[in-house]
Amino acid sequence: MADHEKYDPRVDALVMETRTQWDKDVGNLSEADRRWLSQALHAEPDKAAKVAYDRSHTGFTRTITVTVADIARLYQERVSG
Repeated sequence: MADHEKYDPRVDALVMETRTQWDKDVGNLSEADRRWLSQALHAEPDKAAKVAYDRSHTGFTRTITVTVADIARLYQERVSG
C-alpha cells in the first residue's frame, strides 16, 4: 500500500476527513490566519510540507502539519498575486 507519510494522489482521492496540526515552530497566529492557512493547504495538499494519511472506516483522514515553510510560501503567493 501507499506510503502514508507523504502526499499520494491515489490515497488523497479517498480522503473523507481532514485535520490540521501546527508545527511547534509556528508562532502565534490569529484565528483568521490559521483558518485561511489551513484551507489553502487542504485545497492543494500536494504543496504541503507534511501530509499524513490514516485509514478510517469510510476511506482516509488527511492530516496536514503546517510548517513555517508552508506559511512563508502561502504568504508569498498571497503577496505575489
